[in-house]
Amino acid sequence: MRKLLVSAANLNTIRASMKIGCSFLILFIALFLGGCATRPVVVLQEPTVVEAACGECKFGLKGDDCDLAIRVHGQSYFVDGVNPDLLGNAHATDGICETIRKARVTGEVKDGRFVATRFELLPVPPRCADGARD
Repeated sequence: MRKLLVSAANLNTIRASMKIGCSFLILFIALFLGGCATRPVVVLQEPTVVEAACGECKFGLKGDDCDLAIRVHGQSYFVDGVNPDLLGNAHATDGICETIRKARVTGEVKDGRFVATRFELLPVPPRCADGARD
């Protein structure tokens, strides 16, 4: 009879160890998959045309001031590596705070921000006779 009690105690210990082991395995898998569920990696090695505008005014990004941003693959990112003063008056009718422009860019997203290696703001298309843009 004593042998049976010792076996039951060992069985309970084994079950407890398995529960702990399974818990750690589930936690590891959740953390691994959670890390994979972040924004997709964006690397634009070839010049790519994207939307460019003020992140706060036009793309709804949270920030303290009017800052240049791009939208690529449906995601918006603030831009580093570009002097916004060289893009003209941000609050002019064709400025980045007033309209969403097109830009040809190269660079990559790092820490949630687009680090530009090239940024060319494209000209605003001319208006047609009916007031629409080409």
